[in-house]
Amino acid sequence: MSRKYKFQTLLVIVLLATMSSCKKSFIELSSPTSLTPDQALATEADLKVALYGAYAGMRNVDLFGRSLPVMGDLMADNAYQSSLNTNRYTFFNDYNDTKGATATDGNALGMWTAAYAVILRTNNIINSTIAANATVNQYKGEAYALRALAYFTLVRNFAKPYADNPDALGVPIVTVYNPDLKPTRNKVSEVYALMIADLNQAYTLMTTFTNSSMFSKYAAKGLQAKVYLHMGDKANAKTAALDVINNSGFSPLTTANHASYWANSVVRTDKLETLYEVSSDAVANLSFDAIGYLYSQAGNYGDILCSDDLYALYATADVRKALYPTGIRAGLPSAFINKYPVTTGDLSDTKVLRLSEMYLIAAEASLPTNEADALTYVNFIASRRGATPILSSGTQLLEDILTERRKELAFEGDRFHDLQRLKRDVTRSANYPATSRTVPYTVFRRILPIPQSEIDANANLKSQQNTGY
Repeated sequence: MSRKYKFQTLLVIVLLATMSSCKKSFIELSSPTSLTPDQALATEADLKVALYGAYAGMRNVDLFGRSLPVMGDLMADNAYQSSLNTNRYTFFNDYNDTKGATATDGNALGMWTAAYAVILRTNNIINSTIAANATVNQYKGEAYALRALAYFTLVRNFAKPYADNPDALGVPIVTVYNPDLKPTRNKVSEVYALMIADLNQAYTLMTTFTNSSMFSKYAAKGLQAKVYLHMGDKANAKTAALDVINNSGFSPLTTANHASYWANSVVRTDKLETLYEVSSDAVANLSFDAIGYLYSQAGNYGDILCSDDLYALYATADVRKALYPTGIRAGLPSAFINKYPVTTGDLSDTKVLRLSEMYLIAAEASLPTNEADALTYVNFIASRRGATPILSSGTQLLEDILTERRKELAFEGDRFHDLQRLKRDVTRSANYPATSRTVPYTVFRRILPIPQSEIDANANLKSQQNTGY
């Protein structure tokens, strides 16, 4: 994000804070005694400031600042907590039927609160009555995309997967400013329908690419491909992914530029690989709470390590293996995580959507009917990493694509949610506690609790807590 907007961003945070309710509910974030959204967002310039506030919200420590990508690998089989640790995310490393997060868990509360704060900000932009023009449409399109991403975050973490039961309880849908609203949880299918509609709007309204830290129409289409994949709608997932691949003008990573890509910490304007990332520059960052500090061994926490079985998947010639140097921690041989290497100045950004994932979505979505396409798309990635070409067919081809997805997207927060959407058990290596090396799909703590403080503030949610909490 350009530094010239930092002061404006601070203004919007103050402005939106004045709209926050003194009530306990984190969904009810506005007070009837303060400015209305129309009063606060009266000009095109106001929309711009509000939009930067929404982007800043995504950097929250329990969203893309740290917790989301960390938990997405820690709750699966990619990352584990070193025995030498600062006790961050221990519940999610150890969880099983009798041990793990509770309804008062701070990370779950932080994720819920931060995501709904982003939703509040985007709702106010989307519902603005400022006359439409290309610039206003761009701002609103970005707001639609951010709202969809916030709901995608919530529904994947606080509700059953779409493939399990589309009619199960999802999360409350809030699309308008209403300080008296006490919503109930909508169905999972209703949340997904909203996300698809929002992303269609985003794709239609946006015409400008600014840089990798801001949504563009093809970043919105990439998110839509991912949403469709989680719905099990392979036809639409493939169509959306191919739209990005063929029409976006983005170029993919290669063997030659892989290392420099991950070493770079500055937002991109060259359309190389990154469709959307959450920026952490030298001014706007989480400092010691940033994700890089949790992984880095260079005088930082270094709590979280790469699992032995994931590391073993990388062939010697695979350029991705260089992201995981080996050494000793707590007296044990360890593979370290160097995907977020910059912890001073402009910190490493959090990748949210990448072009390479579009090829992997297209590959998986081509099955089972078109194995030729599936092989083409998955080997497009494998061939640009120095990995062994995939030559399989049938059910083994699906497994090989999922393995390539695991290797490519490691430590970007996707692995656990892939296992969730496929309704698979988590099977972990000896790096993990013996009591949590097998985590069946049915374990209730694989879904986060609705925060107890939210239930206490909203009587309509009291009967809608997730099972087990």
